Amino acid sequence: MFKPTVVVTSISAPNRVLREIADGAGEAGFSFLVIGDTKSPSDFSLEGCEFQGVAQQEESGFAFARLCPVKHYARKNIGYLLAMQRGAPLILETDDDNFPREAFWNERHVDVTAASLETAGWVNVYRYFTEAVIWPRGLPLDEIQTAPPDYESLAVAPVHCPIQQGLADENPDVDAIYRLAFPLPQNFRQDRRVALGSGSWCPFNSQNTAWWPEAYPLMYLPAHCSFRMTDIWRSFVTQRIAWANGWSILFHEPTVWQDRNDHSLMRDFADEVPGYLNNRAIGAALSELELKPGVEQLGANLRICYHTLVERGWIGAAELPLVDAWLADLAQIAQ
Repeated sequence: MFKPTVVVTSISAPNRVLREIADGAGEAGFSFLVIGDTKSPSDFSLEGCEFQGVAQQEESGFAFARLCPVKHYARKNIGYLLAMQRGAPLILETDDDNFPREAFWNERHVDVTAASLETAGWVNVYRYFTEAVIWPRGLPLDEIQTAPPDYESLAVAPVHCPIQQGLADENPDVDAIYRLAFPLPQNFRQDRRVALGSGSWCPFNSQNTAWWPEAYPLMYLPAHCSFRMTDIWRSFVTQRIAWANGWSILFHEPTVWQDRNDHSLMRDFADEVPGYLNNRAIGAALSELELKPGVEQLGANLRICYHTLVERGWIGAAELPLVDAWLADLAQIAQ
């Protein structure tokens, strides 16, 4: 109880990554939760890891667990809820193909001093960490060639960052177009951190991300959208609500390296088409919303954002009962 917690969703039997996370978590004093799905092995067992199968999830008492579709990455939300219920002071999320480096377990701070950027529109943060031609999954395609402001021109300032995205080496989070056209592996420099504030967009993923309790309600992953967009569209909603609170999103040096699970790149491409076509418009629609500041407003703001995404046809209407269930579960946890 009250331990920082690593959350992963997986249908794999215990593999090398999961074993390394379990070992590292034990040494660092973390809890480790693996959220299974219908394809997960029924006999999953790994020392240092708590596995939650579908039946256990549905018996958790969470309304969300009973409503969320199976065979979907959004079941990871149940792991977040369990960690919150147990009083985790920090949640780290990653995937079952990301090997943690030693720095993954280092102490983290919500308040940092970093190179900061506001009102810059879409920003290809990867360009601050490498000279290679590369961009993060979810960046609008017509922004690929846009160079961000010079790193040396950025003001270094104290920033409050309750959401922090670590990069990944070897096989970083890029879209299918990149994987089809450009070489991998790629690695990033270790000596920079960049905080994006109000008016500066960059997609972030769910592969190496730290969350502090004040931002926990924003961890919600939508279920009724493309699998390849669930964490990306979450990141847009999160950024927009973070702006209303004066928070920045920190992007920092890689603390994992990825040995990517097998994927069909053409299937990934098809699943990413809604993002290629709509990510810029989603950012614009979210920018226009009137949101209220304050952590007590996070739930209301989350509803406003997802109602907008549903009304514009980007996410299915069945998402809204899930959002309500998520917020009801959060309210029950808070009691």
